[in-house]
Amino acid sequence: MAMCVFTTVNMKNHHVPDSGAKTRGSKYTGQSVKPLPIHILTVGKTRSPGVQLIVKDYMEKLKLYCPVHDLRIRSNPKNSIDRRVQIENEEMGFMNFIKQDDWVVMLDENGKDLKSEEMADLIGDAGSCSRVVFCIGGAYGHGMKLRERANVKVKLSSLVLNHEIALVVLVEQLYRAWTILKGQNYHH
Repeated sequence: MAMCVFTTVNMKNHHVPDSGAKTRGSKYTGQSVKPLPIHILTVGKTRSPGVQLIVKDYMEKLKLYCPVHDLRIRSNPKNSIDRRVQIENEEMGFMNFIKQDDWVVMLDENGKDLKSEEMADLIGDAGSCSRVVFCIGGAYGHGMKLRERANVKVKLSSLVLNHEIALVVLVEQLYRAWTILKGQNYHH
């Protein structure tokens, strides 16, 4: 089985510039970045029509840069009232999808706080993998297996976001990241 080789520093040790630093681009801006397939896994059943409309719009924009797929993991598949059982069963859905050579980004309220340029760097850093998989958990978060498997843990906001809002923020930031990588004017 192929292992994904990472050519940059681990994000846990990655230096984040202070907020006063002037970082206008990614370290990959203007370079050729491999358009890896992006898979976004979210826990949930049906989405509100407004959220689905926004997600669809950004997914279409993202497809200009790379293949992108939106997949849902069934929330609480065994209808358990025990939150540990719920987390374990949702986690099984994530783990069944993830391959050994995937670059796995787990969205977590305790993850690394990234600027948009650093999100672009994260995409560039995954270049030797087969695909990038973003995991958005359910109401009780992610299980230990996924936490251990994740290459990077990222938070989208200091606020806690429900999974639908997190998905909207994520797809917009992925689109923004690709425009940063391509040196386009979406990100000012």
